[in-house]
Amino acid sequence: MKTQNRRTAILMIATLTAAFTVVHAQNAPAPAVNNALQADIKEVDSIEHIVGAVYDCISGPPGPRNWDRFRSLYYPGARMIPSFRDAKGAIAARSSTVDEYAERAGAYFAKEGFYESPLANRIETWDHIAHVWSTYESRHAKGDKPFARGINSFQLMYDGTRWWILTVYWEGEDAGHPLSDKYLK
Repeated sequence: MKTQNRRTAILMIATLTAAFTVVHAQNAPAPAVNNALQADIKEVDSIEHIVGAVYDCISGPPGPRNWDRFRSLYYPGARMIPSFRDAKGAIAARSSTVDEYAERAGAYFAKEGFYESPLANRIETWDHIAHVWSTYESRHAKGDKPFARGINSFQLMYDGTRWWILTVYWEGEDAGHPLSDKYLK
């Protein structure tokens, strides 16, 4: 009997916790969207367009990028997360805001040409969420041999009027971890 009462109590607690989580999520205010950074609707009306806009924003000869345009593609609180292997081979990740990324990458782009383009995109959607697995290659100038390749994992949300990027998580290939052919098609 004690075991049955304990199971009933645990089930009730789990049910109440789940109900509270749903109610809390439904009643939580949405983050404010910065209206000063209106995106071009042609860049956020489809998954393909918004992903293409990200690549376009970061690509170009040495010099500044249009960071306001870049920011307009991301939902408030969005994250940029590169993963890497440290000197001992341990896998780690660095999470940054879009502004932190722009500051860090902007210093690099000021001195170096950088052109990144997708080789293949795999898109999965359900309701208002989407995931894009985008194999990329990077060059210092158009037509150069790629100096880097890897995979960008985009998570997106459709709010009823446009697509937003919530996170971009990526990993570059290295000699010990090359991209397989299935990600290049």
